[in-house]
Amino acid sequence: MAEFKIYDADQITINVCGIPVAAGFADGEFCRIEESDDKFTFYESTDGSVTRSKTLKRTATVTLTLAQTAEANDALSALHNLDLSQPNGAGIGAFICRDRGGRAIYQASKCCVIKPPDVSFDREAT
Repeated sequence: MAEFKIYDADQITINVCGIPVAAGFADGEFCRIEESDDKFTFYESTDGSVTRSKTLKRTATVTLTLAQTAEANDALSALHNLDLSQPNGAGIGAFICRDRGGRAIYQASKCCVIKPPDVSFDREAT
């Protein structure tokens, strides 16, 4: 008999600079992690020989999609505003996204909020 696997969105732990993002996720996709660069580049010489170079680039962009009413919005906005108003990276801290029910874990020793979300208002909360 095939193994039965379960995914549970409630088992996703997200923490941004010490701020737990534990509730208020938007319906549908609520966390996207995109690596900024390829980990290898290739150089092809005139004779067709190929050299592969490891880039050592480790940046990524994390997009969190939260409901307008999520408490984490206030904390993340305060963190971003503090970072803008203070010198020397007042808004830099660790990041972790972990699936407690699975195998996925993404972490960084340094992260920051690079911009606030786009804002729109509708008839209902979004």
